Amino acid sequence: MAPSSVVVTIGKPNKFSFVEINGSDSTLLLEKQKAVSPKQFTWFLLLKAHRIVACISWLAMAFKTMLLSVKKRIALSDVSEEEAKSRRLYRFIKAFLFISIVALVIEIVAHLKKWNLKLIQPWEVQGLVQWSYMAWLSFRGDYIAPLVLTMSKFCIVLFLIQSLDRLILCLGCFWIKCKKLKPRIEGEPYDIEDGSSFPMVLVQIPMCNEREVFAQSIAAACQLDWPKDRILIQVLDDSDDGNLQLLIKDEVSMWLEKGANIIYRHRLIRTGYKAGNLKSAMACDYVKDYEFVAIFDADFQPNPDFLKQTVPHFKGDPELGLVQARWSFVNKDENLLTRLQNINLCFHFEVEQQVNGVFLNFFGFNGTAGVWRIKALEESGGWLERTTVEDMDIAVRAHLNGWKFIFLNDVKVVCELPESYEAYKKQQHRWHSGPMQLFRLCLPAIITSKISMLKKANMIFLFFLLRKLILPFYSFTLFCIILPMTMFIPEAELPLWVICYVPIFMSLLNILPAPKSFPFLVPYLLFENTMSVTKFNAMISGLFQLGSAYEWVVTKKTGRSSESDLLALAERESKSSNEEKILRRHSESGLEMLNKLKQQEVTPAKKRNRLYRKELALAFLLLTAAVRSLLSAHGVHFYFLLFQGLTFLVVGLDLIGEQIS
Repeated sequence: MAPSSVVVTIGKPNKFSFVEINGSDSTLLLEKQKAVSPKQFTWFLLLKAHRIVACISWLAMAFKTMLLSVKKRIALSDVSEEEAKSRRLYRFIKAFLFISIVALVIEIVAHLKKWNLKLIQPWEVQGLVQWSYMAWLSFRGDYIAPLVLTMSKFCIVLFLIQSLDRLILCLGCFWIKCKKLKPRIEGEPYDIEDGSSFPMVLVQIPMCNEREVFAQSIAAACQLDWPKDRILIQVLDDSDDGNLQLLIKDEVSMWLEKGANIIYRHRLIRTGYKAGNLKSAMACDYVKDYEFVAIFDADFQPNPDFLKQTVPHFKGDPELGLVQARWSFVNKDENLLTRLQNINLCFHFEVEQQVNGVFLNFFGFNGTAGVWRIKALEESGGWLERTTVEDMDIAVRAHLNGWKFIFLNDVKVVCELPESYEAYKKQQHRWHSGPMQLFRLCLPAIITSKISMLKKANMIFLFFLLRKLILPFYSFTLFCIILPMTMFIPEAELPLWVICYVPIFMSLLNILPAPKSFPFLVPYLLFENTMSVTKFNAMISGLFQLGSAYEWVVTKKTGRSSESDLLALAERESKSSNEEKILRRHSESGLEMLNKLKQQEVTPAKKRNRLYRKELALAFLLLTAAVRSLLSAHGVHFYFLLFQGLTFLVVGLDLIGEQIS
């Protein structure tokens, strides 16, 4: 066979082409290639190089900007009061982090020197470091690994039990949807032409320093569609700001002039937080004339037909004590934090509350957007100030006394979500420490109550232990402590389905009631694990009655507008400004009050984002474990630890939610 040959054809200067004219594969090639100029080829390389340099420069600038932002945040941020008070958990995490860093250094040395100590005999060990590492491996396998393995199996069992509970709740919700089960109003509720056929309803709006939202909540309550002589609105103001009290009084006076049946109450002795406020209001003599009480927190804005959709359910059912409506959020798309909260609360209302309401006639009262039969409140002992979850407290006592509850998933009341991580963290601390306080107090009453054994078991093991104690315990222990430990103790390594498949499946179930939030599936999973440290700390403080368990902080509101605000805005267009009203109604002291208001507007109090030390320590712990996982090529374990550590870092630097500084 003739050898292959190539003919070089030169056309114009600096241009050439190659044409293969012989060879066994010559028929498969092009007869002539397009001429390429060396100058064009040079420009092509320069363009590629320019793009690479630009990309590297952009990444460098972005990294530098991020470092500067973090440095500024660290310099300006304050350590939260809660962080300063819960030092035991922080010290434990710091000690664990220090041990992990030391272990990582030893592992890196072993990796670089390619030690395979399984093949080395004791007399072949060279050097103190190699001997120490060999001793560590022996001690780890004999003593530490069995303990960690036992802990991990225990937490996995709790994890599976809680996952099964979530799955059963979702199946119950699916059954409700398929069978279209929901509470219905029997017959004609009330005679529209005869106002006396409507029951007497008391509407309470407890508030404390709610400057941003008091006006819209009062306006929404005054626009409720109910006979004026059959409703009374109580504005229960616990504010300690004298100027704000004047503004709220003036708002009440304005609606009173428009025909609303509304009164303003302010306690001289402000004890017991919200429970004390409601208890004081229920002690008024005129309350005995009312049959039902509707409660709305200061940021809640019910639709005008709220009472007509809820109160008629009590008719014909003397055992019904509570009708609870669902929350709807006006600012759910404000930032990533509110989107993630919306996922959690949608599952809480549509799945947990609805399923428990349909199948058990019991659920935890949400503290607002609900209507109580006053008789049920009185027979259950009324509002008590013994915990920070007075709403759950009264619900448990009412259930033990035989009262039934109804949840209306179709009736929604607009409210706000916390937009800053500081406000959300304080809210979650109260929501998870209070139930543990209540569990300690109510356990004897639950055991000795006359309700069925099934209801007792549900209240003790599901309502309290599984959903309030076990959930934060295993979330923190399994994913924040045991998982990074297993990177240094391969003998106790967690299986892939524990850290990947089951959590993703459960997150999918959680996100079903809010399908538009599906793109936030992974951030939701990572953020829930991040919040486990707050929930775990709150659970421990409530269970053992530590100091932080009794803190009650009003969640910060921003006063976001909603559709129902448009009516209130139209009503308020004819009003004069707050300054003119203060001058008119308080002619002698109005100027002084006006000057104070102006001073407050000109010099607002400075607020800064905070640093959260436990979250930062856990971030570095997980990132340390991620590096160890990378040495062992764990794959999914590495990516989970990496992104979970970065999530803790973002939260610890308070870079999620509303940014203040």
